[in-house]
Amino acid sequence: MSDTLMNRNTHSSSPTRQDILIVGCGIAGPVLATLLLSSYIPIATLPQITVLERNTAALGSGQNIDIRGFGKHVIEKLGLTQEIKTGSTGEEGVKIVDATNRIWAQFAADKTGKVETGTSDVEILRGRLAEILLKQTKAVSKDVEARGGKGVEFIFGDSIEGLHQDKDKVHVQLRDAGKRSFDLVVGADGLHSKTRKLAWGSQQEGCLKPLHMFGAFFSAAKEEADGDWRSWHHAPGGVSVMLRPSGTKEKSTVLVLLADKNGTIAEEMAGSKRDVLAQKRLVLKKLNNIVWQESRLKRAVESADDFYFDTTAQIKLDRWSKGRVVLLGDAGHCASPFSGMGTTLALAGAYHLAGSLVAIPIDYQKAFARYEDSMRPLVQKAQGLPPEGHQLK
Repeated sequence: MSDTLMNRNTHSSSPTRQDILIVGCGIAGPVLATLLLSSYIPIATLPQITVLERNTAALGSGQNIDIRGFGKHVIEKLGLTQEIKTGSTGEEGVKIVDATNRIWAQFAADKTGKVETGTSDVEILRGRLAEILLKQTKAVSKDVEARGGKGVEFIFGDSIEGLHQDKDKVHVQLRDAGKRSFDLVVGADGLHSKTRKLAWGSQQEGCLKPLHMFGAFFSAAKEEADGDWRSWHHAPGGVSVMLRPSGTKEKSTVLVLLADKNGTIAEEMAGSKRDVLAQKRLVLKKLNNIVWQESRLKRAVESADDFYFDTTAQIKLDRWSKGRVVLLGDAGHCASPFSGMGTTLALAGAYHLAGSLVAIPIDYQKAFARYEDSMRPLVQKAQGLPPEGHQLK
């Protein structure tokens, strides 16, 4: 996509303003909104963008994420490189430790950004990155409104409950805000995308490919011994724990990975997808007798107000668009946390989708096809996990 996107494209053959609904206000959604509003002139052709987020607030602490490769190019174009680096976790590298905390191997981060290691030179909490991106979207929206445009309408605490299309519009049913109609709908609502389920129906069944592992994320009170390195401990019974810096003096972050080759966890959790207490009980049981940081980890699980538990999986679809609906980020092509590319794919996808809609404003089908052609190679590479490489022994 041409770098003229951020320089406000001065040519547009689109005679009317488009109404675009973006479902999801995580990483990809705000970036897409920012890029679209930074790309059209005259002001009359700027789209009317609505961002829908089912959470009452879009932000949270979130787990540690990294930005790699093309993702760095995107944040540079957004003018956010320095702000994001300033808000990074400061992780210095990875130490593999045993139950007595003895270091068996360690891999330092390459802070030059020239070599991609287990720790990227841009490591940040997901919530912190989301906050930066949303702040920029709101600033761009305010500027558009000051110039007579429509800016962005944010709807928090609501969700999409129904969707159908005709040749002219996508008609959606919102739980609280009622019926709305849009020219285009972008599903940027994650691994378990409601937009994907509503638009694709039975055609999306089987697109979620489980990797036979679950992950639990939560915070723990920081201890002096934690330092600025990630400690990674593999325990017997298919349990793996990462303790990582958060970039604050108050807390460290924890990721517990639980192998599920036989599907027993999936079966046990089938009816408890939103039952946090049941999820915590499962994790506490799995932490029994791991020895390393055991008491501390259990206390952290019990007291965590940012506890998050989910399966690890990939999303594989033949196409990322259906009619006037298009998928972005994990909703269309989740590569799983093992790829280390989730955030980068979200940023790259928003960049390419925005560029395609700018380049071909009056033919959404061609724009969506161009977006897919640009993104498929990157997604296929990110989803190419080593055979058995993600599994715990």
